[in-house]
Amino acid sequence: MPAKSSAALERRSSQSPRSARATSSAATGDAPWLAANPWLANLPWMSAAAEYAVDAWQRSVLFADVMRQRGNQYQEHLAESAPNVLDFDAEVILDAHELPRPCNYCLMRIVPPKDTPTLPNARPFVVVDPRAGHGPGIGGFKPDSEIGAALRAGHPCYFVGFLPDPVPGQTVEDVMRAEAAFLEKVISMHPESAGKPAVIGNCQAGWQILMTAAMRPELFGPIIVAGAPVSYWAGWRGRNPMRYSGGLLGGSWLTALTSDLGDGRFDGAWLVQNFENLDPANTLWRKKYHLYANVDTEAQRYLGFEKYWGGHVFLNAQEMQYIVDNLFVGNRLTSAELITSDGIRLDLRNIRSPIVVFCSYGDNITPPPQALGFVTDMYRDDAEVLSHDQTIVYATHDSIGHLGIFVSGSTGRKEHRKFVNNIDLIDVLPAGIYQAQIADKTDDTLHGELAEGDYVMSIQRRSVEDVRAIVQPDTQSDRRFAAVAHLSDIHLGLYRSLVQPWVRAMVTPTSAYWMRLLHPLRVSYELWSDRNPFAAPFAEKAERVRQTRHAVSSDNPFLALETAVSTAIEESLNFYRDMRDDGYEKAFETIYGQPWVQALAGLHGSDGTAVRVHPGTSPEHVAFVKEALELRRHEVRQGGVLEAGIRALLWVHRLHGEADERQFNLARSLPRGDAEISIERFREIIRRQAGLLRMAPNAAMEAIPGMLAHASPASIRLVAKAVKELSFAVPLEDDEQNDLERVLAVFERAAQKREADVDGAGKASVAAKPRATTSRKATSPATTPRKGTTAAKKAATTAVAKSTRTSRAKKTN
Repeated sequence: MPAKSSAALERRSSQSPRSARATSSAATGDAPWLAANPWLANLPWMSAAAEYAVDAWQRSVLFADVMRQRGNQYQEHLAESAPNVLDFDAEVILDAHELPRPCNYCLMRIVPPKDTPTLPNARPFVVVDPRAGHGPGIGGFKPDSEIGAALRAGHPCYFVGFLPDPVPGQTVEDVMRAEAAFLEKVISMHPESAGKPAVIGNCQAGWQILMTAAMRPELFGPIIVAGAPVSYWAGWRGRNPMRYSGGLLGGSWLTALTSDLGDGRFDGAWLVQNFENLDPANTLWRKKYHLYANVDTEAQRYLGFEKYWGGHVFLNAQEMQYIVDNLFVGNRLTSAELITSDGIRLDLRNIRSPIVVFCSYGDNITPPPQALGFVTDMYRDDAEVLSHDQTIVYATHDSIGHLGIFVSGSTGRKEHRKFVNNIDLIDVLPAGIYQAQIADKTDDTLHGELAEGDYVMSIQRRSVEDVRAIVQPDTQSDRRFAAVAHLSDIHLGLYRSLVQPWVRAMVTPTSAYWMRLLHPLRVSYELWSDRNPFAAPFAEKAERVRQTRHAVSSDNPFLALETAVSTAIEESLNFYRDMRDDGYEKAFETIYGQPWVQALAGLHGSDGTAVRVHPGTSPEHVAFVKEALELRRHEVRQGGVLEAGIRALLWVHRLHGEADERQFNLARSLPRGDAEISIERFREIIRRQAGLLRMAPNAAMEAIPGMLAHASPASIRLVAKAVKELSFAVPLEDDEQNDLERVLAVFERAAQKREADVDGAGKASVAAKPRATTSRKATSPATTPRKGTTAAKKAATTAVAKSTRTSRAKKTN
C-alpha cells in the first residue's frame, strides 16, 4: 500500500474513542449511509471505503453530466452564425467579405464596459486571433486578457476574428490585405490618436501580422507577437519534437492529400490533433482526471475552455499548402524569399515599428528558439540591426505553456498589462535589441509611485549574441531540414502528378462531410450529449446528487490511493512521450543526416557551406544607409533644448543600457515648448539623438552648448532638473554619476551664459536709446551680443569635449 494511504489510515485509527465517536456523530447528519450503518464507525477501513465509494459514485455522475453539457455546448456553438469565445461585447466595423479580395475575416470594435471608459486620444489596440484549428476569441477569453488589459488602460480596442468557413479561393495574401484594410479603417476612426495602432498577434496570427507589417509598414505601431513561431527549423535538441513532423511524414504531400479528401478544404481538427499528440498524459488522462477529482469546482472553467478547444474551423487547400510549404517545411519567411502577387518582397527587416516577442520556456508548441530565431536568421551582428533601424524587444516566461501565454489570468494581470501600460515607452526605444523584465514592486522600490500596478517593467539592452545564446543555431540541423524541404517538393510533385487526379475523382461532398464528422476529436464531442439517449438522464441524476453531495474527506486513504494511481498513470504516459519523442528525433537525424539523402536533395556534403539563405543586403540599402549617415553628420548641431536634454540623458545612460517605466513617466516633465509633441514626433527625436550619439559621441556632446544658445535660462535649468530626476529614477553607477555631474555643469554654464547675454543686451539697449531718434535703423537687442555669444559657445564646447576626453582617459588608465 502506498505510504500516503497508510499514513492517512493510521491517523484515522489513532483517534481516541471519544474523538472517533464525536467525528462519527458529526458526520451522521451529512452521511445518510453512516446513519443507516452505525457499526461502520468502529471499522475505519470499512468506513473509509464506504465514504470513498459514495464520493466516487457521486463524482462519476457529476463528471458524466459535465461531459453531457460539453456535448450540448459543442452543438450550440456550431449552430451560431459567428461562433467565438469573446467575453466582451463587440460590434462589426468592417467585413472582409466586402473587400475587393474577400476572405472570412472581420474587424470588430470592443464595446468598453461602463466602468472603464476610453481615454481621449489614446492609442488604439488591435488584437488578432490565431486561425490554427480553433475558433476566434482567445485574446478576450476572460477579463484578465489582452483585450481586458487594453480596455483597463483606457485604450480603444478592436478585435480581428474570422468565420469557420473560408471564402472559396481565399489565400494567405488575401488575409494579409484584409488586415491592412482593417488597420486603415482603425486609423481613420482615430485621427487624433497619440500614435499608430498597437497590434497584438497570437500564435499563427503573429507571423501573419509580421508578414502584413513587412508589406505595409506605414500602418503599424508597436507589434506584440505572443507565442508566434517565425523560425520553424529552430529548436533545442531533445526538447522540441514537433518540428520533426514534416520530415517524418515525407514533407507536405500529406497536407495536399488531406485537403483533397476534404473536398478542397483542410479540417482544422487535424491541427488540434497535432497539439493533443504533443502531451498524451494531458490529452488522455490529466485533463479529464483533474475535472473528475475537482468536479464540484472545475466544471465551469472546464466547459469554458472546451468551448474554445472544440470550436474547429477550416482552411482552404491553397492556404494550408502555402503555410506548410513556405513556413513549416520551407522556412522561407526569415530568409525574405516570399513575394506577394504584386512583387513585394516580404522582408521582416522592413518593419519600422518595434517588435515585442513574448515566449516561454514551458511552451512546447512555440519554444523560444522558434519565436526568436528570426533575429539570428536575419541579422549577423548588431550593426545590421542598427542599419535597418529596427527595434526588437523580447520577454521570456520561465514555465507557462503555449495557451497560457495569451489565456492565463496571471499573464494577463502581469505581462500583458505591463506591455499595454508601457506601449509608448516601447514605441520610443532607439533601434537595437532589448529584453523586457518585469519585477515585483515592493516597499523598497525606488519611486514606486511612478509604476502602475504591482510590477515594474525594465528594459535592458541586449545583442544579437545574447539572442543567439537562446536560439543556439545548429548548422548540421539546418542541413537536415533543408534536405526535408527539397525532398518535400519532390514528393509533392509526384503526388500531384500520379495520385491527386485519382483522389479528386473519387471524393464527393458527401464523403468529405462524413470524413469531417468521424474525426476522432469531433466524435468525442458528438457522442455524449442530449442527442444520446443514454446521456440525457444524467441531468436529473446529477441534480439529485448535488442536493445530497457528500465529498470525501481529504485524509481518506482510498482518496490518497486514487491520487497515487493517477500520478502513476500520468508518469507512465510521460515516459511513453519521452521515449516516442526521442525515437522521432533519432529517426529524423538518422534519415536526413545521411550524406546520400542530402545529395539526393541537391545538397553538397563536402563544401561545408551554410544551407540557410541569409536575406543579404541590397545595393539600394547600402546607398540608403550611406546617405542617412551623411545626413546625420549635418544634424549633429541641430535641435533645441528638448533635443539637448534627450541627448544628454541618453549619453549618461549609454554604458548601463537600461531604462524602465519610472523614467519614461518622468520624461513627460521635459519642456516641449508651446505646442504638444506627439508620440510619433517624440519617438523620432529620441531615435535621431541615439543615432547621433552612436555615430559621433564626442561631436554630439560638444554640440550641446550651441543647442542651448537660444533657450531661456529658465528652460535650460528646467531641462537640467528633468535630466537629473530621470537619471536618479533608477540607481546609478559611479561612472554614470560622474557623467551626470559633468552634463549638469554644462547646462548650468549655458544658463549662466544666457543670463549674461540677456543682461548685456539690456544694457546695450539702454545705451542705444539717445541715438534711437536720429538713427535710421535701430540695432536689435537680440543681435547685438553676437561676438560674446560665439565666444561663450566655443568655450563651453571646449569644456564639454575636454571633460569627456578626461573621463575616457581615466577609464582607459
